[in-house]
Amino acid sequence: MFSMLLLILAILILDEDISASSQWSDSTAAKYGRLDCEEGDGAWCPEIAGEPENINEFLQIDLRSLHFITLVGTQGRHAGGIGNEFAQTYKIKYSRDGSRWISWRNRQGKEVIEGNRNAYDIVLKDLEPPIIARFVRFMPVIDHSMNVCMRVELYGCEWLDGLVSYNSPLGQQMTLNGQYIYFNDSVYDGAMSYSMTEGLGQLTDGMCGLDDFTHSHVYNVWPGYDYVGWTNESFPNGYVEIMFEFDRTRNFTTMKVHCNNMFSQRVKTFQKVVCYFRSESDWEATPISFSPVMDDVNPSARFVTVSLYNHMASAIKCQYYFSDIWMMFSEITFQSGYPTTVPRDLDDSNTRILIGCLVAIIFILVAIIVIILWRQVWQKMLEKVSRRMLDDELTASLSIQSETFTYNNNSPSSVPSEQESSSTYERIFPLGPDYQEPSRLVRKLPEFSQTSEDTGELQKRVQEGVPHYAEADIVNLQGVTGGNTYAVPALTMDLLSGKDVAVEEFPRKLLTFKEKLGEGQFGEVHSCEAEGMQDFMDEDFSFNVIENQTVLVAVKMLRTDANKNARNDFLKEIKIMSRLKDPNIIRLLAVCMSSDPLCMITEYMENGDLNQFLSRHEPEGMIAVLSNAPTVSYSNLHHMATQIASGMKYLSSLNFVHRDLATRNCLVGKNYTIKIADFGMSRNLYSGDYYRIQGRAVLPIRWMSWESILLGKFTTSSDVWAFGVTLWEMLTFCKEQPYSQLSDEQVIENTGEFFRDQRRQIYLPQPPMCPDPVYKLMLSCWHRNTKERPSFQEIHHTLLDCKP
Repeated sequence: MFSMLLLILAILILDEDISASSQWSDSTAAKYGRLDCEEGDGAWCPEIAGEPENINEFLQIDLRSLHFITLVGTQGRHAGGIGNEFAQTYKIKYSRDGSRWISWRNRQGKEVIEGNRNAYDIVLKDLEPPIIARFVRFMPVIDHSMNVCMRVELYGCEWLDGLVSYNSPLGQQMTLNGQYIYFNDSVYDGAMSYSMTEGLGQLTDGMCGLDDFTHSHVYNVWPGYDYVGWTNESFPNGYVEIMFEFDRTRNFTTMKVHCNNMFSQRVKTFQKVVCYFRSESDWEATPISFSPVMDDVNPSARFVTVSLYNHMASAIKCQYYFSDIWMMFSEITFQSGYPTTVPRDLDDSNTRILIGCLVAIIFILVAIIVIILWRQVWQKMLEKVSRRMLDDELTASLSIQSETFTYNNNSPSSVPSEQESSSTYERIFPLGPDYQEPSRLVRKLPEFSQTSEDTGELQKRVQEGVPHYAEADIVNLQGVTGGNTYAVPALTMDLLSGKDVAVEEFPRKLLTFKEKLGEGQFGEVHSCEAEGMQDFMDEDFSFNVIENQTVLVAVKMLRTDANKNARNDFLKEIKIMSRLKDPNIIRLLAVCMSSDPLCMITEYMENGDLNQFLSRHEPEGMIAVLSNAPTVSYSNLHHMATQIASGMKYLSSLNFVHRDLATRNCLVGKNYTIKIADFGMSRNLYSGDYYRIQGRAVLPIRWMSWESILLGKFTTSSDVWAFGVTLWEMLTFCKEQPYSQLSDEQVIENTGEFFRDQRRQIYLPQPPMCPDPVYKLMLSCWHRNTKERPSFQEIHHTLLDCKP
């Protein structure tokens, strides 16, 4: 069920959709019953104080359409310490049509839900089974006279299947080795007599049964719980008929049926299915038929997909034919859409309204386009210097309008006194938008979309204060070449869109490609040897190589077939990388932009990434002596961890968020030098470290904080969490994945435990060679509250203090 909670989103509810049986006063009306909201008198309170066994009072929410609800939250009335009313227990009733109300019960049949123990804490409860409903009522239950107030929230998503009920024969029971196995639909919410009618149940609860039907995902239930099953002895026609009713006429493409196939117990998937369709009042005469391939080799449960050939219907009746004695289903889903044809009987008044709306929309779009064009023209008039164009496709340039951060070893006196002990970086204010280094050629890069605000105003806004951290929704961490991309505050990104970047054009002929490190949708990452790279670098940067010796570099290459958005993202990455000048961050060295494919050249380290480096070594001790393996001492591990903290301290000072900090993204040079990189995600070697979310994005969930996984927030604090995991990796010599004993789904479930904060979350264990102060530092990185996690400056200082 945690796939439903991967991005926990509270359902958007308007004030007018919240109602109640009564209210104590206008300031405790239903609209004030929102979770964590202090408006009005701080909660919804009914008019009459609660009495034992009186559950007539309710707070009702209208979701406007059917929703799949997996989680609810409740809270009492605190009102800044004035209030102390809360519901210790409550019930939930729900309805799909507003007329027939159903009492929710858990998988053990219990209706009463444990609520709050005080007026201020939020209590979250998983709904197992989930609710499919439009209307939901919270009904406080009490055991003695008391005042009750509630604040509530629902979590879930819209129910896109459109299924409102299914009618089916009752599930039956099997006797296996003297034990009764029950295959009844225990959570069905319709009428149950000789059959099940007008309800939904286990076939739509989102839980697929296990391969062995005698076992279950659910704790403390009877054998066979996951499945609804029937024996052919009770069906002389040889099939089970199930009718599905939908909210409206739909265009159906497929039906998926999750079946058990434990053939050793005479259980198989259906031999054939025949489906009839009803779009108006009558059933169509011609059904469709499908016969799946029978499998007598693999006993695994599986989905069987049935094509419905875009039939239009509001109800479907399916006859599933037995292929053995037993047939068992745990889940049935439909893929459908709304009809695209306009009904012919649409009256003239509706047609006129539709045409009027279309004309209004077109007028608004034209006005928006005119405004955008006018703002672009005005921007160009404000530019002080005309800029060169790289080609017809890539336009404009990057002008510097605000402060930059540069690394400077030779000017310690320019650093403010309060920063001397903690940073070797100083802020350099440029001479102006036309400034460039006089002794170097500056490569003008094409820009990505500029802001429409005046640059002077932007500079003023920076001086007023940059956001403390950057946030980014979970969309995709991958860049165009496959590596992760830094999350940058929107304000910083706006400012970067007007900056020149002093970056050299490097001759391609001087690059010798050695190995492909990884790839993404639009590009690749290669390790290369570069000749004469020293001649292209600034005076503040030098390679520790003999003159005329080739330099090992990484080359990110954009494929020639990349679209314009990918090219802009690639240029944006160049712009971000050009800002990073730190001894523990890989540095952008040069670019190849004169022709396709576009390339950026960055540092690379001869010892590869830290994960592979440590996995080839052993800690000092008897095991290393017996195996004759190369060793790394604890002091060297500590030295490398301190460098990672230093590099991340620098990134956080720029309000940049890495989002994929791990040993695979740290490169190792001579003398245990560490530089933080960003292309571990592109490497097939580490594909097992990433979890794909329903085809939308790949995420390093074992290194991510709970708020990044569940809420989509990437901040400096989430990087701190990842640093704690990275430190754990180092002290285990990367011999296993974090949480190796948990599946990906269990890792996500564990983040849910961090979210609930009921002390059931699992922490990474203390590595054998990890000192107590260092493990204490790790645990502080994994605080649930982001404000309680240390900053990278504090982490760096702590590691320096406990240096061995």
